Amino acid sequence: MDALKLLSPGLLLATAVYSVLGMIMLMIAYKVFDIVNALEFTKELEKNNQALGTVIAGFFIAIGIIVAAAIHG
Repeated sequence: MDALKLLSPGLLLATAVYSVLGMIMLMIAYKVFDIVNALEFTKELEKNNQALGTVIAGFFIAIGIIVAAAIHG
């Protein structure tokens, strides 16, 4: 069965490492995006700015797709 080969410890470890690497890269991209823009995202999100929340959610999705494509090759 090919499905059982996908559950090997080596592949599971590689998946976990790449997942953590992807999350770290996502946070770095967010910090760079936060520094580049003049608007302070954290303060605006504390004010419940829903439009900015939607923009940041779209940013996370876009960067997540880019990071996944970069890791996958």
